[in-house]
Amino acid sequence: MLQVEHLTMVYPNGTVALRDVSFTVEDGEFLVIIGLSGSGKSTLLRCINRLIEPTEGRIVWNGVDITAADQADLRRIRREIGMVFQHFNLVKRSLVLTNVLSGRLGYIPPVWSLINRFPREDREKAFQVLERVGIPDKAFSRADALSGGQQQRVGIARALMQDPKMILADEPVASLDPVLAHSILGTLERLNQEDGITILCSLHFLDLVQRYATKVIGLRDGRLVFQGDAEDIRQMTDERFKEIYGEEAERLSA
Repeated sequence: MLQVEHLTMVYPNGTVALRDVSFTVEDGEFLVIIGLSGSGKSTLLRCINRLIEPTEGRIVWNGVDITAADQADLRRIRREIGMVFQHFNLVKRSLVLTNVLSGRLGYIPPVWSLINRFPREDREKAFQVLERVGIPDKAFSRADALSGGQQQRVGIARALMQDPKMILADEPVASLDPVLAHSILGTLERLNQEDGITILCSLHFLDLVQRYATKVIGLRDGRLVFQGDAEDIRQMTDERFKEIYGEEAERLSA
């Protein structure tokens, strides 16, 4: 179980990105975080694996206080938390295989990473995960030669190399067309259902939320303004939608 308790994040310039946010996520959930740009979705996800240090509050995962972990403990914790980024975050000039293998960096001596040295079993695993995400033929292509959807699959494969128990996906389909969006989210859904990986995914589009989420939270101006399950989001009224997204978004959705 993931427990986020009274999480607040204030950036050095004074911007309050999160304001006293609390919620829980059961193991195996597909949690979708909704809200406009600037609502705090990305900050929340980055606080969970401490890419950003929260200002106040606690994040407890399976009884371990992530916010109190030292660097050695944090390295071990991050092994089990994969991250998928909106803009893929790949080394564009490197091979797909090299990008995927980077998901094992938390498991090998740091000096090995400098010479791109990975055990044979890790290389074999990389081919297996590329098969799972549907691009086994792209292992020796440069990452920047791939389409956006293929690059995101590389990002998912990299996360899978960690043997994650949880994957944080930060707007993973924001730059993709609707067909590719469903394809990528379908891949995450399979990992959720077949492997039991907990998914925390931020999304903008209500139809995608309704299709994939088992649980939903909504942020507005850094505050938690909605919690519900898939049925709650399907039955959301215009008034409730306005509370989360605001007047402008409601007009755009009409």
